[in-house]
Formats: sequence, structure tokens, C-alpha cells
Amino acid sequence: MPTHSFPINTVSRESLRSAVEGVLAHGGALALMYATDEGGQGYAVNAVCSLPGESGFTTFRAEIPKSDPRYPSLTVNIMAAHWYERQIRDQFGIVPEGHPDLRRLMHHENIPEGTHPLRKEFAWNTKLAQGHVPYPMHAVEGKGVFEIPVGPIHAGIIEPGHFRFNVRGERILALEGKLFFKHKGVEKLVEGKTPEEALPFVERVSGDMVVGHTLAYVQALERARGTTVSKRTEHLRCLYNELERITMHLFDIGNMGGMGTGFTFMAAQGFRMVEMMRRLNETLVGHRFLRGAIMLGGAHDLDQDARAKIRETINRIEKDIKKVLDIAFATDGLLERFETTGVLSKEAARAYGAQGVPARASGVAIDARHDRPYAAYETLNVAVVTEKSGDVAARFRVRVRELAESFRLVREIIADLPHAETATTFSRGSGEALGWAESWRGEVVDFVRLTKEGRIERLVIRDPSFCNWALFGELAPGNIIPDFPLCNKSLNLSYSGNDL
Repeated sequence: MPTHSFPINTVSRESLRSAVEGVLAHGGALALMYATDEGGQGYAVNAVCSLPGESGFTTFRAEIPKSDPRYPSLTVNIMAAHWYERQIRDQFGIVPEGHPDLRRLMHHENIPEGTHPLRKEFAWNTKLAQGHVPYPMHAVEGKGVFEIPVGPIHAGIIEPGHFRFNVRGERILALEGKLFFKHKGVEKLVEGKTPEEALPFVERVSGDMVVGHTLAYVQALERARGTTVSKRTEHLRCLYNELERITMHLFDIGNMGGMGTGFTFMAAQGFRMVEMMRRLNETLVGHRFLRGAIMLGGAHDLDQDARAKIRETINRIEKDIKKVLDIAFATDGLLERFETTGVLSKEAARAYGAQGVPARASGVAIDARHDRPYAAYETLNVAVVTEKSGDVAARFRVRVRELAESFRLVREIIADLPHAETATTFSRGSGEALGWAESWRGEVVDFVRLTKEGRIERLVIRDPSFCNWALFGELAPGNIIPDFPLCNKSLNLSYSGNDL
């Protein structure tokens, strides 16, 4: 077994659920579930939990015999486990007994039964036969109830996802989503690759969240190999993370107001400022979406001129967005569409393990930059922004307030950037570890295991969208159909990041 740098508690499969419940009873949360093929006769199911008041995670690992691949489901009492367990069943064929919904999650109808691509014996280039496995979607029955299918192909420039509405009139009674049309097999494709060879795959998991994913990945690898990076690198990584957050919060502010309600002034101004940030990114690192900004053992360095360009752009955008927001908050028609729409309760946010803006807008004060500080965040004193109402208006206000906090952080970083080399030699060898980063969508959590040759044996990637897509089933009912696009934009979830 390779070395690791985070606590692992080996438990029996029968006691896995009670072990996690014990952490949750003391204020912890289920952060990730994944499986590994241990070779020989066994698999392992791993439940990663965050601990209140502590800066890391603890993992409960249960061995699962290949001759009897099953264990008592955690979802019975822990709602946040529901998608993880379905994903593990698809990938490994390990059955969570007692799970209330054992339909496929990642596999579509055309995937034959018995296909489990993350088992070691499954080759990445396997050509599958055509399957015809039914996928029944949930439905509401009753007089005057109709089903409205939306997608998976949409009218706009948007990735594929299918939504099935059950409605009476315009009022939504129930909503279910079907995703994973964008499944690319990233976790399988990187098996056997060096960390450097896998990096471009990670950068492209979700095109608008390059820094968030790359940062979690490289920190997992550095932790697994005991590699320490310079203080300058740590600060630069935080800088790029905040620049990505600014870019995408500007996008969401414009998209929610302009494309979600028809208040096109906001879309025009928001997207104009997003373009300013994209051009700044290209000036800094040579790529509009910040590919190449984060690297193993380092970060793209910035000279004085680049830092001055950041300061100039941020100052201009801060003034411009204030004018736009003054108009927005004085527009009754806009606020009426935002307020009381798409309410997500605090209890539901906790139960589902919601991440990022949706969680914080419902009063759940979680932010890895504060709770589990990494890179230079421990010295930056990040303020966790929360709202209470849990509606579209709350998610809008969280983004506005976080934008101001990111402006502050960027200025602080470039004003006092430590002097040091930005590249560190990345050592080779075996090891396993977790890495995490608070992206603009929420916390990314990665697990990596390296072979003795330093190649990737297992990489687990958890995009925050994986935790948040199921929230539609909670916040959509009771709203009218025309408000669904607004609810959707207020979450801004990634299809590609979720589907991997």
C-alpha cells in the first residue's frame, strides 16, 4: 500500500455507514465518495468527511471482496451519498444495498449491462456492443398533470442535458434531470499517465474553471510526494484563482440579469467586463481561460508590468460594475423576478452536500479558502459571504459581495508578492493524497494515487456541480416554468465538469 498524507481509517463494510454518521453527528459533512480497484480479490469504497474546526479531511475505507461486491448503502440515512453510490455502481459494479434509487447515473441506455469501466481489467479503448437498457424517469400522475421534456439538445449555446418537468398549468410539480451526455472518461484516460501528461486533461474538465480544477490536482500530487512550493507560488496560485472567480462572477451577474430576465443592459455590460478579464488573462499567461497558469510545483510568474495591468483592469471593472449594480438594485421588475424564486432551504442544502454559492446563499457558511486554507489563503483572511433567503436574489447577492472580496484579495496579493523562485522540482515515486481548492463554483476535491514509477494509478475528480445538480429537484417545484431558466442561471452548473 502506498504512503499517504491524510488520515485513513479502515472499517468493515458493515460499519462504513455508522462511521460516517458519527462524523456527521458532530457537525462534519460527507465531502466525497469513491472506489478503488485494489487488484487481487478486492475493491475499496472510500468515504471522505470534513471535520468541523479542522483544516483537512478524514477517510473511512471499507474493503469490498470482488466475489461479493456490495455494502450497506449510506444513502439510507445520508442524502449526500445518493449520487456517489450510483456512480460507484456504474463504474465498479459495487452495489449499495438498500439505496432508494439504483437506476443508472452515468451510463445511458446504449451501455450494455455489466460494463464497469474503472475496473482495472477494463481497457480504455474497449469497443462496446450497443445496449438497450431502459431508463425510467420519475413521473407525477393526476388530473391535469403534463410532462414537458426539455433537451438534451438546447436552442442556445449550451451543453446537453435533459430535464423532465411534471407540471399543472405553468406550475412545476416535480423536475428531474438526466445528465452525463458529456461523459469523456477522464478518470480512465489518465490511468498510467505521468502527472504532466494528465495535466491537460484536468485543465479541460470544465472549460470555465481551469484554475479551480488544476489547483486541486497539483496540490494532491504535491501532497502525495511531499513536495513544498515557494511562498511566491502559493500567492500566485491564489491570485489566479481570484481572477477566475472575478471573471465568472461577472459573467453570472450579467447572465442572471440579462439572459434570465430579459434585462439585456446587464448582459451587455457584464459580458463586456468578462471580455476585459479574458483579455487580461491572455496578456498574463497567454490563454484567455488561464490554461498554463498553474503547473506542478509552480505557477506562471508575473513581472511588475503584469501586476500593474491587473491593478488597472480591476480598478476599472470595480467602478463599472458598481454603476451597473446601482441600476440593477433600483429596478423593481428585476428584483421581483429574483426574490422568492427558486428557494433552497438551509436544511436541503446541508442534506444534499451543496457547494459554493448555492450553499452560502442558503446560510451554509462553507468556503475551503477559510475552512481548509491552502496555498497562501491562510494569511489572506478570506471573509465567508452568506445570505439566508436561499432564493435567486440571495445567490445574486452572494456573487456581488464575493466579487468585492476578490477585488480586495487581488490587490493584497499583488501589493505584497513574496520574492522567490516560482518553480519547484516535482519528485517522483508512489503515494496517495487528497487535494482541494475553492473554485468560483465551490470546492473541488481530488484524490490521486501514484504507482512506484510515479504514474497515475487512480485519479478521482469531484466537481462541485456533481453535488449541486440534484438541487433542482428541491428548488424547482412551486415555481413556474418561465422561472426555470433563471433558477438554472443562478446555479450556473457545469455539464462537462459533472459528467467528466
